[in-house]
Amino acid sequence: MAETHSSGQFPGWHGTTIIGVKKDGEVVIAGDGQVSLGQTVIKGSARKVRRLSPGGHDVICGFAGSTADAFTLLERLEAKLEATPGQLARASVELAKDWRTDKYLKNLEAMLIVTDGRDMFVITGAGDVLEPEHDVTAIGSGGNFALAAARGMMDSDRSAEQVARDAMAIAADICVYTNGRLTVETIKG
Repeated sequence: MAETHSSGQFPGWHGTTIIGVKKDGEVVIAGDGQVSLGQTVIKGSARKVRRLSPGGHDVICGFAGSTADAFTLLERLEAKLEATPGQLARASVELAKDWRTDKYLKNLEAMLIVTDGRDMFVITGAGDVLEPEHDVTAIGSGGNFALAAARGMMDSDRSAEQVARDAMAIAADICVYTNGRLTVETIKG
């Protein structure tokens, strides 16, 4: 997420919670729909979770941060996946390397959660490709709330989708930059 610049030129963008939950052979990525500018809700129905199908291999991506930056990264990830079909880990590492070293890309302000149903990663601009512990991860302004809630539900009889939905509802109740209008995508492992 972009922070407010110290020069005060523009207010910081806020408003994203994305969660990834892997349970019982399926992976769910869910994202809220709120985009805020300062203390004003600009849009309540943004779609921050996308399905890509490069080379016939489904991949689900959720993003937090600048929308234009995230779309640039999604396009780059899709190209990496087309070059390495079915190899999400390799494509993610290649994207992270480019993101960290490329003069243009290193200024992009976003984070991604990606999954092909087998693997799930968080990709950052610092060159990180992180595989979450406990089969759950979350990013964005309400990410820590959603993560804590989901971790508390992982041993329950809830499905991956229900864990994600319930965790997002808790995050939306706590984080003013998160709403309950969800985009949910599921993929089998």
